[in-house]
Amino acid sequence: MERNRRPSRYPRLVAAFAAAVLTAGGLVVSAETARAADADVATNGGFESGLTGWSCTGGSGVAVSSPVHGGTSALKATPAGSDNAKCSQTVTVRPDSAYTLSAWVQGSYVYLGASGTGTTDVSTWTPSAPSWQKLTTSFRTGPATTSVTLYTNGWYGTPAYHVDDLSLVGPGGETGQPPATAPAGLRSSAVTASSVGLAWSPVAGATGYTVHRDGAPNLNVSGTSTTVTGLSPATAYRFQVSATNAAGRSPLSSVVTATTQPADGGGNEAELPAHALVGYLHSSFANGSGYTRMADVPASWDVINLAFGEPTSVTSGDIRFSLCPVAECPNVESPAEFKAAIKAKQAAGKKVLISIGGQNGQVQLASTAARDAFVSSVSKIIDEYGLDGLDIDFEGHSLSLNNGDTDFRNPTSPVIVNLISAVKSLKAKYGADFVLTMAPETFFVQLGYQFYGSGPFGGQDPRAGAYLPVIHALRDDLTLLHVQDYNSGPIMGLDNQYHTMGGADFHIAMTDMLLTGFPVAGDTTKVFPALDPGQVAIGLPASQQAGNGHTAPSEVNKALDCLTKKTNCGAYQTHGTWPALRGLMTWSINWDRFNQWEFSRNFDGYFGS
Repeated sequence: MERNRRPSRYPRLVAAFAAAVLTAGGLVVSAETARAADADVATNGGFESGLTGWSCTGGSGVAVSSPVHGGTSALKATPAGSDNAKCSQTVTVRPDSAYTLSAWVQGSYVYLGASGTGTTDVSTWTPSAPSWQKLTTSFRTGPATTSVTLYTNGWYGTPAYHVDDLSLVGPGGETGQPPATAPAGLRSSAVTASSVGLAWSPVAGATGYTVHRDGAPNLNVSGTSTTVTGLSPATAYRFQVSATNAAGRSPLSSVVTATTQPADGGGNEAELPAHALVGYLHSSFANGSGYTRMADVPASWDVINLAFGEPTSVTSGDIRFSLCPVAECPNVESPAEFKAAIKAKQAAGKKVLISIGGQNGQVQLASTAARDAFVSSVSKIIDEYGLDGLDIDFEGHSLSLNNGDTDFRNPTSPVIVNLISAVKSLKAKYGADFVLTMAPETFFVQLGYQFYGSGPFGGQDPRAGAYLPVIHALRDDLTLLHVQDYNSGPIMGLDNQYHTMGGADFHIAMTDMLLTGFPVAGDTTKVFPALDPGQVAIGLPASQQAGNGHTAPSEVNKALDCLTKKTNCGAYQTHGTWPALRGLMTWSINWDRFNQWEFSRNFDGYFGS
């Protein structure tokens, strides 16, 4: 039986022959027309030459002789762990030209796509192809696009998938010469104990870049920024970058030297104790826990977050804070007494911050005017009460990612970009001792391991992982990140298993993700780097009344044992041991008082305070 085969040279020979006949008859056919006829610009799309021209993440791909769709070979790629078995190649294309990408696939959840098109990146997929099934999509390149990346991938936890007879049909590109100039403007940023962020200026004609560490090629990237991970603490590294295209590699850029943070450093520690207890104080409202005066907060609490500063409207950026009204809180202190108590706490070495947002205080800095109002109004609150810094507790719909905003390292959504800019302005205004903390929900952080924004195909919740670009951009200024490990649905950990709140396992898995780092939405080219353990605290409710997911003290201690000593870990295997883990956060001081101070007493007992 005759088998279907991938597009061959035959159509190109027909086109060339037709062009010659028309020219001989007095009709002129341009080179552009002839070149545009059914050229397959993909390399080794039938995998007849093994994996030549292809790169598969984590060694996940191999050429096999069965099953095949055409010829004698096909691709077999196997997802494993956090690797979705992505195989890709970069091809040369013509600007402002139409292309059709197709491939025959077999397996569960097989994806086919093209990125770097200069217009709208495209992809298509099938949830199930027990026999060979053809996937097809098309795109038009941008006016300056000279290369695109073709890729296939599977999905996490699924069996191997197969691909054969992949083609990209459209005008052939010009190979040209390697980029003549080395990338300029190489600079470092976001230096932690184990990673260094790098960025540089684009090079005309480049289809990719290679980062060199200490003189040797270290990793290949398609964009003009990346984060080099897996580095040793307190170590100086030399970085250079070269540009590449189909013809070769440019000379190396100038050298940039960066020294990683000490093992127990990183971020802005703001003179916190080795193990800190963080709590929210209901200062502007009352609820079932009752009002607690600032002067009555026990000495156990190292960081006190005033809950909450709230906006005059969702999009105004104008934040206001005032003490709870006497009618609602009969025992509320006067503003003068409140300020005096803050000074007394600070004299005892405590930090007092204004927390912005909360469940009811949604903040969307969708414009530069809102950004500027945020900076101005938050500064006014900090100055009036003599506070040490800011806690960002944006919840609900405060943060979301616009369609097409797919790289946490280079966000484009205004609410994200303006928040980052506003916080950097506050940091610059108040200096190195400015305390910055964040309290996102797991939906906005750890869920980013599976989903990021609306996703490559649209339809996902645009808030998924939306805190990641904020945390990443501000990691050098960040004092503490204490994700709320409560009021959460099941979240997938780095073991690719779902974890449920309420026990030690959930806190171990969620914290391990922050201290190990993870590929965002499974893309191993976009890895959220690990935070320093001194920048991380675990967020929990202080009592059963405080929130869903209350964790008994014995389970809290198991989580601390596992993360700091690698004992009592249960079934989950962490990717390290972090004795410098900063501590715990709770909602709230008021609810802990309501619960006879169980949470803070357990913290003091564990850390010997």
